[in-house]
Amino acid sequence: SIYGENVGQILNLVAAEAAPSRQGVLDILQEKPAHILSELPYLKMPAHHDVRSKDINIKRLGAMLYHAHNIETKDFDELLLLKGMGPRTLQSLALVSEVIFGTATRFSDPARFSFAHGGKDGHPFPVPLNTYDQTIDFLDRIVSKSGLDRSEKISAARKLHEMSRRGEQDFIGDEGKFAEVVELQRKEAMRHGGRTVFDDVKRADRDRSAQNNQLELF
Repeated sequence: SIYGENVGQILNLVAAEAAPSRQGVLDILQEKPAHILSELPYLKMPAHHDVRSKDINIKRLGAMLYHAHNIETKDFDELLLLKGMGPRTLQSLALVSEVIFGTATRFSDPARFSFAHGGKDGHPFPVPLNTYDQTIDFLDRIVSKSGLDRSEKISAARKLHEMSRRGEQDFIGDEGKFAEVVELQRKEAMRHGGRTVFDDVKRADRDRSAQNNQLELF
């Protein structure tokens, strides 16, 4: 058993599912220290954990959000397979399709892709579980299908990325509105089942508080 304050999920390195993690640790331990030290200068991470406007290509993000929330899939033959999907799911699929079909130059601001499904720590917003599931379902159908049906779904995802990319040409980004965009995304995420890893911790704290209050009555 493990005793201590509940701060979220615990990584069980002895579990069968953790075999790749164990192997990774062993691989690192077997490396020569000089080799590991030579790689450290390339591991550059920001000193902050939250997503800020300086981490994002505002023009790319803004154009994608605009098209995802204003596009009419019924007006484009290539997007008919996306018909019925809400703006929030299209937003996620647009970013996922960019990861799949985008060129290397598209990944100069990787933090932008956190706007697909948020972050489990709540940055830039909680994970919208409903949207997350819909995205996985769409990708699963692409993988599981074959022939023409699969080709059409791949074409629809590629078209979504291309339309968003072309829209960047005439889009003017405004860094001053980044905080407002993040706040809107937070509210949107909560409407779609937004969750973070801290939710269980908060729930446990409330349960302990309620239990303590009840004990004080006796």
